[in-house]
Amino acid sequence: MKLTQGCFSYLPDLTDDQIYSQVQYCLANGWAVNIEFTDDPHPRNTYWEMWGLPMFDLQDAAGVMMELAECRRVYGDRYIRISGFDSSHGWESVRISFLVNRPPQEAEFELVRQEVAGRAIRYTTVRKAAQHAAT
Repeated sequence: MKLTQGCFSYLPDLTDDQIYSQVQYCLANGWAVNIEFTDDPHPRNTYWEMWGLPMFDLQDAAGVMMELAECRRVYGDRYIRISGFDSSHGWESVRISFLVNRPPQEAEFELVRQEVAGRAIRYTTVRKAAQHAAT
């Protein structure tokens, strides 16, 4: 199952040229760019590990792409995303975020329903146990 988080998640995975273009767009808008990775892509896990510090004041996306290549070399078996943070007054928030790397075996989640008092129903998202192929 393909995890869908961030911009472009329903499109085919971005090529490096497309990633470069998106990063250049972020830089052209004056946004800080950062790279993050995780092995736990649960929708409520908003605290991914940062790869280095956010990159402020860059003019060319090549610097980000070099860091991305190194992050992929070290953590190529995990999810990696790039975010563009707009620090301008009134926004001060992430404006764009998209996956740039996926592990060979994607995480799978399922929705679990629980009946509680008053016939109310609660839902939660849980990670499915990994299914290994028979040997």
